[in-house]
Amino acid sequence: MLVDVLIVLVKVVLTLTWTLLLALFLTWVERKQSAVMQDRIGANRASVFGLRLFGLFQPFADAIKMLFKEDFVPSFSQRFLHWLAPAISFFFVAVTMVAVPFGDAVRLFGRRIPLQVADLNAALLFVLAMLSLGIYGILIGGWASRNRFALIGSLRGAAQIISYEVALGLSLVGLIMVFPSLRLSKIVEFQGGTLFGFLPKWGIFLQPLGFAVFFLAGLAETKRVPFDLPEGESEIIGFYTEYGGLKFGLFMFADFLEVIVLSSLAVTLFFGGWQVPWLGGLKLAPWAVTVLQVLAFNLKVFFFCWLQVLVRWTYPRFRYDQLMDFGWKVLVPLGVVNILVTGLVLALR
Repeated sequence: MLVDVLIVLVKVVLTLTWTLLLALFLTWVERKQSAVMQDRIGANRASVFGLRLFGLFQPFADAIKMLFKEDFVPSFSQRFLHWLAPAISFFFVAVTMVAVPFGDAVRLFGRRIPLQVADLNAALLFVLAMLSLGIYGILIGGWASRNRFALIGSLRGAAQIISYEVALGLSLVGLIMVFPSLRLSKIVEFQGGTLFGFLPKWGIFLQPLGFAVFFLAGLAETKRVPFDLPEGESEIIGFYTEYGGLKFGLFMFADFLEVIVLSSLAVTLFFGGWQVPWLGGLKLAPWAVTVLQVLAFNLKVFFFCWLQVLVRWTYPRFRYDQLMDFGWKVLVPLGVVNILVTGLVLALR
């Protein structure tokens, strides 16, 4: 029993450490990607012992600055809720990673150890529920600040996430019809092998429309450009108007964690997860297989994180009415069509 608890604790620490370090690295990627697209150098002044390393120390400098900045709390705000809001946003996004499989199960000392914190039977529902609960941090933050502009931003965020949760859920129904399981590890296992002898049996090839709806709805869930209506810098500043220091940093860090969560889900559900196609005939040592699986999963996640940064610095944001119309009049109908087409194909198969 004690060994099982220790194994879970180690997996929690490793998963949380990997996620936080990747989120920290994404802040550097965001700066450099925007600089490349705008013909600039980007942040490169932070250094250690004179070493700049292309500005890789900048995220750590930003983190230190956030820790030591003044913690401003408006005198007219709800102080406890003002503190609680960023913690809620951060927690519910971070906890979704416990259900994500980083590789196939390994055997150590006679024990079968899954490379995920919790192999839940309803992992997909758990992830969707946790992502939905994160909106409470935004709502509480906007209301507790007692700032009308922050409140407007939080209400926009709630409307946006509720709207796009519908499209996100519909996009996954077709996938569940094809891969009849809610366990993320099982969904990855279903994607092993090939179609027609050469095409990976990934969700993207079985559910292309479902992936398109999922990814677009997921971009809206991250609340980043072109779906950054809760922030709306040119209009209302956003729900964290009255936040600064560490609490503001938690809100911003939660945004980058959402990018990682969306990328991890896209890879797990539609791109084979840790599966590497066309290598089934290779005879590799068990440790080499595990390393290859974890490396493949991480490389896929890195690609989708970079893709989201690219989208963020390429497109202008929607107006509020355009955002709502796109969610309810485009993505939701496409999600329903995808379900009907998938059901028809399965019935005629």
